[in-house]
Amino acid sequence: MASKMPNSDKWELIDNDSNSQWHGRKFKFDFSYIESNSIKNVVKTYVWRNYREGNNTLSKLYEDNNRFKLFNEFTIKSNIHSLTELSNNNIELFISFLKTYISNKTNRPFSYQTQKIHLDKVKAIIRWGQLYMPNEVPKTEIFTGNEYIGVNRKLKIDFIPDEVLEKINKSLKNEENSYVKYGIIILQSTGMRIGDMLKLTTDSVKPHLISGYTLTWYDHKNRKERQPMPIPNECAIAVEKLIEHTKELREQVDNSIKKYLFISDIKSANAISNRIGEIDVITQQTYKWWLVSFIKNNDIRDTNGEYYNLTAHQFRRTLATDMLSKGTDLKAIQEVLGHSSPMTTKQSYADIKDKERAEVFKNIGIIGNINKVDETVITDKKDLIWFKENKDKKARMEDGYCTKPCSDGKICDRLLKKQKCYTCSRYITTPEYLQAHKNHLAELEKQLEGNIYGDHYAEHFLPTIEILKEIVKRLEEI
Repeated sequence: MASKMPNSDKWELIDNDSNSQWHGRKFKFDFSYIESNSIKNVVKTYVWRNYREGNNTLSKLYEDNNRFKLFNEFTIKSNIHSLTELSNNNIELFISFLKTYISNKTNRPFSYQTQKIHLDKVKAIIRWGQLYMPNEVPKTEIFTGNEYIGVNRKLKIDFIPDEVLEKINKSLKNEENSYVKYGIIILQSTGMRIGDMLKLTTDSVKPHLISGYTLTWYDHKNRKERQPMPIPNECAIAVEKLIEHTKELREQVDNSIKKYLFISDIKSANAISNRIGEIDVITQQTYKWWLVSFIKNNDIRDTNGEYYNLTAHQFRRTLATDMLSKGTDLKAIQEVLGHSSPMTTKQSYADIKDKERAEVFKNIGIIGNINKVDETVITDKKDLIWFKENKDKKARMEDGYCTKPCSDGKICDRLLKKQKCYTCSRYITTPEYLQAHKNHLAELEKQLEGNIYGDHYAEHFLPTIEILKEIVKRLEEI
């Protein structure tokens, strides 16, 4: 297989995988940047064999080669001419190199995640070489396994805050871009990845055997067809609307893209080619631009007053976070997301909405006697009258009171999702609930003691534990 590898340093490979997001796309590889012939041979063989054998997608191999450029720069500076010369000390030096490297594009240091990606590409090539080219790579282990594992870093799961999501959904009513309007509905309903959504086909939706509809799509990351997922009616309607919207376009194209929903006529040229007027599947980059425009056109901003930085992947994280908040079984969430392991789901998509509330202790509402609530606690006279009338009825919670569970005729979203309201300005707790808080605290600490998932998992509990300790302390003082 490797003997058929092109002799030149510049290749033009075509993605022939019919299930690939990039099927039919040409990728231009250039290996001339690698000075060492020994290292170049390993990288070229790695790309060629994995391409010919179909072990990796061509787009991944293209990215692997591009990411390897920084490691190649490191080897030149370190006077390393063969991968066999590498030791664990070299890997540690490369990590230091990554931490101090200034990006040419942003003129800033690499983020933690970007550093990890660069090392992962090197690790992938060397691991492959140890199996297929053992004489060209280190024979001993040079990676400790502790590189970039996330210890002591701040966990940040990028879900969409409820208030922003509400603005997004209100704005969809008047959105003129059908791909954005109905695409967001599909993303919210299914949590699928953007690449999978852009390759949805006209036969994706089918009637459910009992009632409603199901959606089926190809999972490009795991390279397999997903089992039919039950979807809400609005998602089925969104797909139907896109079928109608693209009907005329699909009649004009050949069979290779006739089945796809997300096709459009190209309206601008790029640095590589001018295809204005041609009809093709919408690219991820184009959809990202549309989301940016959607946010700006509808003036959707974050808490700092800046335009909200919306990405398609955030809908996936938001769906998982909300499912967990409602008490959905972890196995069910794993199946929705298509993760191979529930550990991946727990580590990457756990609910951290309590984490943000737990950071501001000053908002905790604690009072010694609920009958002493007055205008200093509830400033609005109407709300105060309502609370005094309902403090033993609608306002009572399992661990305190809500001074205003309804607003404009709508029940508070936190209450509907059964989320803890510790730092909400409408929440009050009293000494009568001291034992309830102690019990909840003991439950969380017990879960933390039996934690087998590592630091990621602990991050989800620690903020809530800290705030519960503060509540218990203040109630005991009263």
